[in-house]
Amino acid sequence: MPIDTQADILVVDDDPGHRATLETIIKSWGFPVESVDDGSRAVERVKAGPVGLILMDVRMATMDGIEALKQIKAYNPAIPVLIMTAYSSVESAVDALKSGAYDYLTKPLDFEALKFTIERALEHSGLKDENAVLKKKLGRRFDLDDIIGKSRPMQDLMDMTAMIAPSDATILITGESGTGKELIAGFIHHHSPRRDHPMVVVNCAALTETLLESELFGHEKGSFTGADRRREGRFKQADQGTIFLDEIGETSPAMQAGLLRVIQEKEIQRVGGEETIQVDVRILAATNRDLNAEVEAGHFRKDLYYRLNVVALHAPPLRERLDDIPLLAQHFMAVYAHKNRKDIKGFSPTAMDMLLKYEWPGNVRELENAIERAVILAAGDFLTSKDLPLSINREQKGDPPATEAIQQEAGSLRSLEEVEQDTILKALDASGGNKSEAARILGINRKTLHKKLKTYQVE
Repeated sequence: MPIDTQADILVVDDDPGHRATLETIIKSWGFPVESVDDGSRAVERVKAGPVGLILMDVRMATMDGIEALKQIKAYNPAIPVLIMTAYSSVESAVDALKSGAYDYLTKPLDFEALKFTIERALEHSGLKDENAVLKKKLGRRFDLDDIIGKSRPMQDLMDMTAMIAPSDATILITGESGTGKELIAGFIHHHSPRRDHPMVVVNCAALTETLLESELFGHEKGSFTGADRRREGRFKQADQGTIFLDEIGETSPAMQAGLLRVIQEKEIQRVGGEETIQVDVRILAATNRDLNAEVEAGHFRKDLYYRLNVVALHAPPLRERLDDIPLLAQHFMAVYAHKNRKDIKGFSPTAMDMLLKYEWPGNVRELENAIERAVILAAGDFLTSKDLPLSINREQKGDPPATEAIQQEAGSLRSLEEVEQDTILKALDASGGNKSEAARILGINRKTLHKKLKTYQVE
């Protein structure tokens, strides 16, 4: 990642000559610099405002560097502190590192080594900040509570996922588009020993073969047209963490060979480069294809398939987990009602029946989109059939929308006789006076309807 040259560096040294020299050199490297002459003033400066990095001497009059280090780390443990001294010893080095120092430097300083250490410390600090934000996001997104489902297929999937997450196994997640494969991958990463390191997501289907190779492995400056600088690839960015290769089935044979090498050798080579770079990455892959069939057809490497398929997880389609549709629908309704500042209480019986009968070729993603649309269009307190997309309405063979209006009206707080009489009148109106059709809408036979009409003196 790029170095933050806007980060303030605080020099802490009671030797005015050495302090001035350090200020001049560090400024020449492009970093803003401040300086103080004692550990106590360093602590005060840290409490006064943000500091990117501290370069601090050990021996100072009022408060020495080790004590200042301890107080700074107690106040803000994220600030990297480099300790320097003219009195090098194993004991003092160990003491500094145990107290939280990023590194330990001996005077007279090697300024080239100092620059490298400062850049490395700032890069490390930036990654820690990024990962803290990522961890916070993942913590919200990737809890088991967010993988909604009480159906047996989903319970089996969640049990298996929770069991394998703490391992370091390569995992292949299969399932149709929209079934939540990335959500599962995120849960696995967040509950693994690599949780404090990056999770990098790559959609293999979104890039051409050449771009995908550069994206995954990086490239050297000048390796192709437009490569005006060296670029680190996604595998390098994911070092110590997890890489999620979505739509792995879309990769070319050449790319499959490159991926196989990464898994076997744990090393990569930038496009246009000769250097091999070691990486420690857990690989999670996903596909909506039948990779076994792809192997048989000669479209996917058998050896790569077996390397990826160490542990297999299958995300079931929504049509195989009907018990989860009401839960998911209610969840999405609550999310989008809040987002659109609407007070929606639920679904009409007909609308929910339509959701349960629909095939959902787009799975959970399609359901979410349908509920978002329904919330936006809803005019009342309940989501009704007319709020649902036409694709869902067209598939239904059940009751016409008039029935839904009758069912909703029947839920108002009036006497049963009033509700029944009004419902019968609405059914007659909806059927154009056809009593057989009205009886069908009401779910009663024609003889019973005639009795009711006579009771309420409607005939």
